[in-house]
Amino acid sequence: MIEITKITSRDNERLKSVRKLREGKADGRIFIEGVRLAEEALRSDIFIDECFISSKFAETERKANLVDELRVRDYSVIEVTEKLFSSISDTQNSQGIILIARRPGNSKERIEANLLNLPLAIFLHEAGDPANIGGILRTAEAAGVAGVIVSKGSADAFSPKAVRAAMGSSFRLPVWESADLDEILLWAEILNLKTTAADINADTSYTDVSWEIPRLLIFGSEAHGLSRDMLAKIAESVHIPMASGVESLNLAVSCGIILFEAKRQNLKVKTP
Repeated sequence: MIEITKITSRDNERLKSVRKLREGKADGRIFIEGVRLAEEALRSDIFIDECFISSKFAETERKANLVDELRVRDYSVIEVTEKLFSSISDTQNSQGIILIARRPGNSKERIEANLLNLPLAIFLHEAGDPANIGGILRTAEAAGVAGVIVSKGSADAFSPKAVRAAMGSSFRLPVWESADLDEILLWAEILNLKTTAADINADTSYTDVSWEIPRLLIFGSEAHGLSRDMLAKIAESVHIPMASGVESLNLAVSCGIILFEAKRQNLKVKTP
């Protein structure tokens, strides 16, 4: 079992590196904060480089067991004072643990393999809110979706805020980042995925199409949606009927509504 290292200086290079990563100024690694997320990381295949804990972290049995598990696996565990920990934390009421892990690689091949199960993938075009992206990843995993594709110009799917919102799903669900719309439309055509846009102005309800056929579900940005030029390149558009007076829904909520209709239809088909 590896020994715990202690750091007492705010100017320590390892702490500086964590702050840069927290602020999105470092590539190749991701910032994971909180007990639940640390446990999810240990249950996943994600590779952990190091762990930082506050001096009072291991005061409960659950937290002590978590530290022991990290040490048994020979992960580097670094203890810092409460004050120093607050200087690297990304939350106001931190739970006292931060993991630094390797950023998952682009998962195009894994998405393609997963399409054999539920023939549905998601493409987010210029989604700007990392919390929305994280929420969509969590919902997509719950719905059994093949994977999520995120365009260039979108928020980072592995930023601290997105990772918190995904609650562990970003460690497991395939994510293909920095994709181009035309590239993805060609990819969908090659794989015989019917491109389907979520558009508030569409004539067809999301419940009136067959989600049993392979599809690529496309969402635009929270602020602007998809342009007319983009919609012209997409085979079909659907909307979510809403009561009068409601203009739109949150992006992650809209995605969840459509995904579970797709899941319902596919489960109905498989029921003997």
